[in-house]
Amino acid sequence: MSHQTGIHATPDLREFLVKARRGAVRVVKVVIRSGDTLILMLNLLFPVLLFLALTFTQVSSGHMFRGVMMCHLSTIYYYDLQEDVCFQGYLRHLSSSSTPAPLTTAEQQLHQIKITEVRKVKNTEISVESKNPTLQGLAFPLQEEAKHALQQLKHKRIDYIQLRLDTERETIELVHTSPTETKELPSRIPTDAPRYHFFLYKHAHQGQALEAVVFIYSMPGYSCSIKERMLYSSCKNRLLDEVERDYHIEIAKKMEIDSGECLTEDFLYEEVYPKQQALKQAFTKPKGPTGKRGNKRLIRGAGDES
Repeated sequence: MSHQTGIHATPDLREFLVKARRGAVRVVKVVIRSGDTLILMLNLLFPVLLFLALTFTQVSSGHMFRGVMMCHLSTIYYYDLQEDVCFQGYLRHLSSSSTPAPLTTAEQQLHQIKITEVRKVKNTEISVESKNPTLQGLAFPLQEEAKHALQQLKHKRIDYIQLRLDTERETIELVHTSPTETKELPSRIPTDAPRYHFFLYKHAHQGQALEAVVFIYSMPGYSCSIKERMLYSSCKNRLLDEVERDYHIEIAKKMEIDSGECLTEDFLYEEVYPKQQALKQAFTKPKGPTGKRGNKRLIRGAGDES
């Protein structure tokens, strides 16, 4: 009974339902007797809005009937057609009950986000030193020529790579890999377009000849469009992560410049090997005077003569 009708179960029905729970009864048919005669006057083919005035006693007894029935039932099956009262109809009811409710596109996306977050939490070891592995930014794919150039740089067969973004194809293209020395590096920086540069910096440090890969992101002031500035800035971190992870190229220094004039030998050396800042000495409090502090004072009493 889905509504409060005031109909209550008889003592015989209650006793029979208790016995039916033992498993010996397969089907139970419960009928309502002495119902309201107004229901018989309604036409089943037309919708009717019916209002019934119930007293407090009728409402309470309706809850009592539902309480008696619900404690003995595991499934409630509502049907509209007589053909549905069969085993196949019951199986269809179980299938529709187990099917999740239809969701909107926004609800489906939110549900998928929650599932992804739960998987991340399960697969991530959380500790004091754990860090978020996510990396923000855009990920434009590298062109095949650019990939080959990075492999060459990894084996130190070339010493310079210049890359550009193709904003139409959304790819990272190779510009050139011309042999470059440190004194020629400023001339490689374009003055009208942003670029990515990988330079194999050859130098001497503490009497040893060393080589270090330096990444340079050149953005020539505000002469570039806002779209280029945003794309180059967003793709930089993802590109560096791919170079270090997939090509195993250790980048000693990452820098951003607006002009190539600053790329001198001394500048690169100080960027790769920054000077250790000398510790500031704390202010020393001056010592007080040594030796005697002067003659002692004589304090005379009231009765002493001068």
